Amino acid sequence: MSRNLLRTTVLLAFVLLLVLGFVISVSCGSTDLALEQVLGALVKPGNDSASLIVWNLRLPRTILAALVGTNLALSGAILQGIMHNPLADPNIIGVSSGAGLAGIIILILCPAYEYLITPVSFLGALFACFLIYVLAWKDGVKPVRVILAGVAVSAFLGSIITSVMIFYSDRVHGALMWMIGGLSARGWTHVPLVLPYTVVGLLCMYFAARYLNVLQLGDEMARGLGVNVEKTRLLLTLLAALLAASAVSAVGLLGFVGLVVPHIVRLLLGSDYRLLLPGTALLGAGIIMISDTFARVILSPVELPVGIIMAFLGAPFFLYLLRRES
Repeated sequence: MSRNLLRTTVLLAFVLLLVLGFVISVSCGSTDLALEQVLGALVKPGNDSASLIVWNLRLPRTILAALVGTNLALSGAILQGIMHNPLADPNIIGVSSGAGLAGIIILILCPAYEYLITPVSFLGALFACFLIYVLAWKDGVKPVRVILAGVAVSAFLGSIITSVMIFYSDRVHGALMWMIGGLSARGWTHVPLVLPYTVVGLLCMYFAARYLNVLQLGDEMARGLGVNVEKTRLLLTLLAALLAASAVSAVGLLGFVGLVVPHIVRLLLGSDYRLLLPGTALLGAGIIMISDTFARVILSPVELPVGIIMAFLGAPFFLYLLRRES
């Protein structure tokens, strides 16, 4: 099989996984629906129970899961490219912690301004990026220093989050589930919080792919090819922070998506970002939809946050990557 045919086959497999994840997510739950019921409800909705379940509960949650998976996976792939760091991830290096701290402040201290959670989370993510760059910079940015700085920033911001939750323990219930990362009780009102940023990310990824491919050659080679390395890295960091912040604002601190998904795609499609970014978006959406469905049904009627499922999947993969890099 030629390389191009293999890549096309892998991308088609990701599309099929996305479709399968959508069908499973809409069909399965505390009340299982047959495929005919789901299709009937989608094509010709009515007042029957299947239509109400699909349109009011499962469809918005499934769409949100796909959007969040896309944003976090793209954010991780972009961060790995601009930092030359295979362990970069919005959650691990502290970007999500910055967005999470801003979100917690809104949820606990200023609940009346919940509609501002996405722009405020974005500012929090940018603040975390700034701290990481300042701490990691010493005659350039080295991968090990980025990871160490990110862990330090994440721990520092996490301690502030914990302090806020302790001092306002009477308001902590909703924020606690948000800290773990979950899609419980998410509906149509949450979809617009993420959808515009997903559209921006998908449009920008075609422009970003060229620059990420050039950055892989090294800073000196990129400058020789006419790329303003620092400006490009800054703009791509802003894009990654925006994608991560939009996802965090809707579902909380959902970890490991931006770490695991890009690496799986890289193993199957290679390091060409023209293929890596679309593949990452498709696989990220499919994995989160399937993981969220699994979290709903594994202990039904008790529902697990999808963040727990991703931690079970992501932690062993993270250890594998550490062993591989060392």
